[in-house]
Amino acid sequence: MKSLLTFVFGLLIINNTEAQLPAIIPQPVQMRPGLFPQDKFTIDKNTVILISETSLSPSAKFLADYIFKYYNLKLKITNDLEAAKNAHSINLVLNQKLYTDIEKYFVSVLKNQLNAGASSPQGIFYAVQTIIQLLPVETTEPAQLYIPSIDIIDYPRFAYRGMHLDVSRHFFDVAFIKKYIDYLAYHKLNNFHWHLTDDHGWRIEIKKHPKLTSIGSWRNGSIIGLYPGTGNDGIRYGGFYTQEEVKEVIKYAAERYINIIPEIEMPAHSMALLAAYPQFGTEPNKKYEVAQTWGIFNKFNNVLQPTDQTFKFLEEVLTEVMNLFPSKYIHIGGDEGSKIWWKQSTVSQQIMKANGIKDESGLQSYFIHRIEKFVNSKGKTIIGWDEILDGGLAPNAIVMSWRGEKGGIAAAKQKHKVIMTPEDMMYFNHSQFVKDDSLTAAKYLPLKTVYDYEPVPAVLNTEEAKYIWGGQGNLWSEYITNPAKVEYMLFPRLDALSEILWSPKEKKNYTDFQKRLKTQFKRYDLMKVNYSKRYLVN
Repeated sequence: MKSLLTFVFGLLIINNTEAQLPAIIPQPVQMRPGLFPQDKFTIDKNTVILISETSLSPSAKFLADYIFKYYNLKLKITNDLEAAKNAHSINLVLNQKLYTDIEKYFVSVLKNQLNAGASSPQGIFYAVQTIIQLLPVETTEPAQLYIPSIDIIDYPRFAYRGMHLDVSRHFFDVAFIKKYIDYLAYHKLNNFHWHLTDDHGWRIEIKKHPKLTSIGSWRNGSIIGLYPGTGNDGIRYGGFYTQEEVKEVIKYAAERYINIIPEIEMPAHSMALLAAYPQFGTEPNKKYEVAQTWGIFNKFNNVLQPTDQTFKFLEEVLTEVMNLFPSKYIHIGGDEGSKIWWKQSTVSQQIMKANGIKDESGLQSYFIHRIEKFVNSKGKTIIGWDEILDGGLAPNAIVMSWRGEKGGIAAAKQKHKVIMTPEDMMYFNHSQFVKDDSLTAAKYLPLKTVYDYEPVPAVLNTEEAKYIWGGQGNLWSEYITNPAKVEYMLFPRLDALSEILWSPKEKKNYTDFQKRLKTQFKRYDLMKVNYSKRYLVN
């Protein structure tokens, strides 16, 4: 394999020849025609995928599976150099000394070989995603595929590139969660924020507290139409993931170099929890129910009472969650906690007095600090929505800024990592069109608004800007009841998100992006993705 390494790296030349470049999203850092632009690499039934190490097997399999599924060509994967001697080969080569950035890769396409190299298996996986986009979206010879001669060097702008999915308001099965993870992988995202609990359903099995799923995962109806709705359908609705299913999804994501960040909401958005265990609420004698309507902020009492008993319960829940998820990060929510319920609670007021807490914002901070201390003791770090800034930010917390950029700016100035996800630019549950033929959240978020978003606020100086860890798109499911609707809301805004987070700022160009989308739409047609076809450019 040493000779393969020498040969491949010797071919890595970026030149300045002008020619038609392939349409790739996100836009690579450097991309030029190959030494002989007229050449094309041919993939046929004799082509092999040659890997330099067995650690590259998942990436090779991902590529081989894609080519087989969409082009009906079955490629052999091998680490035997002799087996590839007389065949066109796709060479995936690992060299830890190649780059210091583990996500950086190159792709070099020649007439007889397609070479990809990186210093880590993750970098090779991203190279594979680019190779997939070099494949033709239309072919008249299904037995042969042609890839243009091209040289690419590429790496991401931001370390954190995330996408969220709310499975509380509407539940999506494991098969679709895997498909969703594949969509993120195709776009070189590396974090999946799994919103597992909320007022409308608890979606993860906790063995020590089984009522969270036997009671908390089911609601007795859902509102009809846009909030406040035209009635209630009265249909019992729910579902949850067993711990074995969660492990299965985590393994699937890991093979695609995607970290899964679970979210367990607290201290608010806890009606599903309280329906199962009312003793942890500020009104323990009340009959709580899993929420059947959206937009319940301030309207219903959904906050937890910050007692020692509540914290013990949450620690038991979080222990099971942290034992399941290898992620270094646990999202604990922290948003939209109505302070009036603590203000009205004698117990909450006593807790405040006993701990020298001057107001309910301070109590919110006390709650988050206490949870953070426990999570940190297990070697993990908390992420929270920007309300965790209220009353003082926990020492090691990462802030997800959704109410605009103000919270993110404040956190960055305090030298905390920030994930930018402002609602007006990053909430994909909002309508894509002024008049949408699909029921959506009431706001309007067209593709260009997403594409034009810049995650690093201009008010931050160079040092402060380093704390902008990256960004994330969010998909809340109040009005998203099935996988086809998820895809409709996601695409092509996911393409815009990927370019925001991966490509160099100076390379962003919306007109050029629209041109490249034409090819991407054809690829989605091939993959039978239900994208928003009103974006088709004539």
